[in-house]
Amino acid sequence: MHLHILGICGTFMGGLALIARAAGHKVTGCDAGVYPPMSTQLSEQGIDLIEGFGAEQLALKPDLYVVGNVVSRGNPLMEAILDSGARYVSGPQWLGDHILPGRHVLAVAGTHGKTTTSSMLAWILEAAGLRPNFLIGGIAPDLQVSARFDPAVPTFVIEADEYDTAFFDKRSKFVHYRPRTAILNNLEYDHADIFPDLAAIETQFHHLVRTIPASGRIVAPASSEALDRVLARGCWSETVRFGPGGAWQAGEPDDNGAFAVLRDGREVGVLRWGLGGEHNRMNALAALAAAEHAGVPAEQGLAALSRFGGVKRRMELRGTVRDIKVYDDFAHHPTAIATTLEGLRRQVGDARILAVLEPRSNTMKLGTMAARLPESLQRADLVFCFGAREGKQALGWDPAQVLAPLGERAKSFDDLEALVAAVATAARPGDHVVVMSNGGFGGVHGKLLEALAK
Repeated sequence: MHLHILGICGTFMGGLALIARAAGHKVTGCDAGVYPPMSTQLSEQGIDLIEGFGAEQLALKPDLYVVGNVVSRGNPLMEAILDSGARYVSGPQWLGDHILPGRHVLAVAGTHGKTTTSSMLAWILEAAGLRPNFLIGGIAPDLQVSARFDPAVPTFVIEADEYDTAFFDKRSKFVHYRPRTAILNNLEYDHADIFPDLAAIETQFHHLVRTIPASGRIVAPASSEALDRVLARGCWSETVRFGPGGAWQAGEPDDNGAFAVLRDGREVGVLRWGLGGEHNRMNALAALAAAEHAGVPAEQGLAALSRFGGVKRRMELRGTVRDIKVYDDFAHHPTAIATTLEGLRRQVGDARILAVLEPRSNTMKLGTMAARLPESLQRADLVFCFGAREGKQALGWDPAQVLAPLGERAKSFDDLEALVAAVATAARPGDHVVVMSNGGFGGVHGKLLEALAK
């Protein structure tokens, strides 16, 4: 079957393309601004890429168009597809209909930590010799790629996003996955562009819970009011809790970050690794509990996690210049920003932290969470916020006004070069500069390292 994928360079749709190719399909695709690293991965697999969404692509005459959620009405190719009566389907539905049935699907959902926890879980199963299939929204160096598929392998780890499926299917992506094991890592209000309130997101999580079989397992935090409300609406599967008060618990970390892991009050081992922060300890507990349901004992899971190297764009050290470290982090929600800075603060002690922030997500651009930013940035010594005045990334609020409670510690910029110059001027040896954005941020990491070198 020939599949033509619209929006192929996104992490999810690009991973889906690699899976479809591995399943034996002919795959082509298109996107606006075909870009690496996904374009490189796809080309290496013999997948032809077309720049843009021109209606002339109807001439390819694929058996099926697979549509990503970046495509909306008015898209020239999509309009031509609708006019022609050609067959089309969303990416999540195609995956749910053609790849996932009959497999032990382990889905990782939650507002925060999906990519990291999915990567941990896939790595535990990989280290246990299960060679899992997976589709994850990032690349863990241990796994080397973001997606992998072998039709002979019965397990599949998937990052289960609550964002909507497509312009013609407003259900969350994860309702198509039908997991046997599901991690519900946490739940907060997000995606203000599609959900009016937290209750609307809870309803989508409830729909997910309704698809999990009685023989399945739900892994959830011991303390989460939102997830408690979700499960109270109906739960037909085993529920295993993690965190304080749960079946899986983490002891206090020592000076090197190592901590004991307890299962039902019994210590099953000590996890020694290079990842810091309470959030990563909770991610590890969730991954261990899910892996156990797939047959991997806790001791074996701990041994695997001790070798886990993290995920790109999660406190990834991009370079050190004049004893000034520059990190890249995907944090873009106030809770994630606060968690990132708290973890770094514990790691660096009294050293200065310079936070460089691009409020780029739809929720942040709308200003829904703007009032929470000053509090989330309290752990930073200096804050540099970038907000474009015009174009696709323009903010609907004034960063200078929002960050005013931080006083002289915070500065806002609408010119990227001016921001880079200000950070380079302010930074001094021993500082830690953490860049937080869910996008490329104009290549600011390289620009900062170059400016610091001068």
